[in-house]
Amino acid sequence: MIPLIGITTGDPAGIGPEIVVKALRHKDVYTKSIPVVIGDFEAINDSIRIGDKTMRVNRIDNPKEAKGVFGTIDLIDLALLARGSYEYKKVQSLTGEASFRYVVAAIELAMRKEIDAVVTGPISKEAINLAGHRFSGHTEIFGEYTGTKGYAMLLTGGAFSVIHVTTHCSMRDACGRIKKDRVLQTIKLAREGMSLLGRENPCIAVAGLNAHAGENGLFGTEEEKEIIPAIEEAKRTGINVEGPVPPDTVFVKAAAGQYDVVVAMYHDQGHIPFKLAGFKLDTKTNIYTSMSGVNCTIGLPIIRTSVDHGTAFGKAGEGRANEESMLDAIDAGIKMAVNRAAKR
Repeated sequence: MIPLIGITTGDPAGIGPEIVVKALRHKDVYTKSIPVVIGDFEAINDSIRIGDKTMRVNRIDNPKEAKGVFGTIDLIDLALLARGSYEYKKVQSLTGEASFRYVVAAIELAMRKEIDAVVTGPISKEAINLAGHRFSGHTEIFGEYTGTKGYAMLLTGGAFSVIHVTTHCSMRDACGRIKKDRVLQTIKLAREGMSLLGRENPCIAVAGLNAHAGENGLFGTEEEKEIIPAIEEAKRTGINVEGPVPPDTVFVKAAAGQYDVVVAMYHDQGHIPFKLAGFKLDTKTNIYTSMSGVNCTIGLPIIRTSVDHGTAFGKAGEGRANEESMLDAIDAGIKMAVNRAAKR
C-alpha cells in the first residue's frame, strides 16, 4: 500500500510551511507515500524561495490529481492569503484563520477517505482563538470535527512513547480529571496506538500522579481511589500493564526498554521527559540540532500525526528551521495508515 498523506502547513507566520517544504526534499517520502500539501500557494512558494528554489508546485483540486513526483509539491491551495497580506513571527487572526481552515479541510478529506492520514504542521493556539475558534489545540479540533469524545495524545519516537490522561488544562483541573474511567480509557488507547505503530501487546506503565505514586495514601489518594482500580480492570481484560510507577522513575525505566509506553497523568509530566530525550539545542547558535518526536491523536476514526513542537515564530522566514520532527510525523502517519489497512 502506498498511502495518500495529507500534510497541513500550520500557521503561515511560523515555520510550518518551511519544514513541509524541507521535508519534501527527502526522496524517501515519495517512495513510501503520495504526499498532498493542504495550505496556501503564497506561503509554500515563499518557503521555496528561502530554501530550495528547484522545487515546483502542482496545484490540484483533490488528492486523486496528485502526481507524487519527487521535486514537485502537490498542493491543494485554499488561496486564503494574498502576497504581502501577513507577517512572519507575528500572532495574527488572518494566519490563525488560515491554519484552522487547513486542518478542517484535511479532516474532511480524511473522513471522506480521500486521504489515508493527516499530518499537521504547528499552529498557534493564540492565533486560532484570535480568529474566533475556541480550541486549545489540534487535538481538540480533531475531536470536535470527527465527532470523537474518547481520544488521547500519544507522543512517540526515540527512547520511549507517552500517552496523556489530560493535556491542555490547568494543573488544578488536571488533578480533578484523574478518574478511573478516563485512566482506563487511556490505557486502552495506549495499546491501540502502539498497535498501529507496529508494536502488538505493548508493555504499558502507568505513572502515578503524586510524589512516590502517593506512598499508600501518604501524599495523596488519587492512586488508591482512581488509578489502581483502572490498572486492575485493564489487567483483567488482558492488557499488559503495570503501575502506578512513581513518576520520577517511570521514564528512566521506559528509556531503558522496560516499558514500551507510559501513561502520563498530565501534559508536562509526559512532555518534559519526552522533549528532553528528543530535542537538542546548540546554545551557540540557538538552533535545535535535533527535534525528533511525533504527536499522534489516538482514538479518532482517522489517522492524525503531527510535529511535536510549536510555530517557532522567532526563526520563521529565515530558512533555519529543522524539519526532523515533520519527517518523523510523516513516517509515523505512513506506518499507521499501512498498519490500519492491514488490520481491516
